[in-house]
Amino acid sequence: MRRYIRHPAGIPIEVKAQGEKTHDIHNTVNLGVGGLAFRSSRDFAQGEVVEIRITFVQPPFDAEARVAWCKPHGSGFELGVEFLNRDDAFMARMVEQVCHIENYQKTVSRTEGRELSPEDAAREWISKYAAKFPGC
Repeated sequence: MRRYIRHPAGIPIEVKAQGEKTHDIHNTVNLGVGGLAFRSSRDFAQGEVVEIRITFVQPPFDAEARVAWCKPHGSGFELGVEFLNRDDAFMARMVEQVCHIENYQKTVSRTEGRELSPEDAAREWISKYAAKFPGC
């Protein structure tokens, strides 16, 4: 069983190390039970605590996480972080579902020409995919 599942591409997350003033923005994310993985242009130390922010949803999702691993990948790094708070892990799963639903809404519009309200998109996505969504 995979520990991380594919998060819709193009959903930005912001990451900063504690004590830094600005967040770096990353777009490629795998989100799983208890944590997430993403690519970064910078190296992070294992055990380092970082702040994660997803502004794609309202209110924005903010959480602290600990770097579980960081390894070179291409010209940058790929790292996995684990949430420090169990409630944050649960909220991240909800954020992920919202992102999947919004991605579904855009895909239906583009491929089928149907314009769905957010509520209708949620109902359709849930009926088609929720049973396959890990952790549900």
